[in-house]
Amino acid sequence: MKNRFKNISRGSCVGFIAGLLNGLLGAGGGMVIVPMLEKSGLKPANAHATSIAVVVPLCMLSAALYMFGKSLNFYDALPFLPAGLIGAFIGAKVLPHIPDNILRRIFGAFMLYAAWRLLWR
Repeated sequence: MKNRFKNISRGSCVGFIAGLLNGLLGAGGGMVIVPMLEKSGLKPANAHATSIAVVVPLCMLSAALYMFGKSLNFYDALPFLPAGLIGAFIGAKVLPHIPDNILRRIFGAFMLYAAWRLLWR
């Protein structure tokens, strides 16, 4: 029972941080959720898939709030959606076939690239 409460508490904290980052930075919550899920024992492919399942509703809520707050014009995002959906479909199909060590390296390289861009912008 105590372990279950600890998992719920940790999940709530990670969820809060992910939601906060998502609202502030976009889908940055995935960068918090994936490592925490892996630390909890999930394999990298499962952690990435679970992260997406968590981030999608967060993104939907954030997008709705930005649209209603007049900070987002849906038509500005529209040109990116068709290719983005195709990319998401292909990525979801390919993910289960990528070895865990390669997936970790890809994710790490992406995080380093994102950090480099933010630092030198």
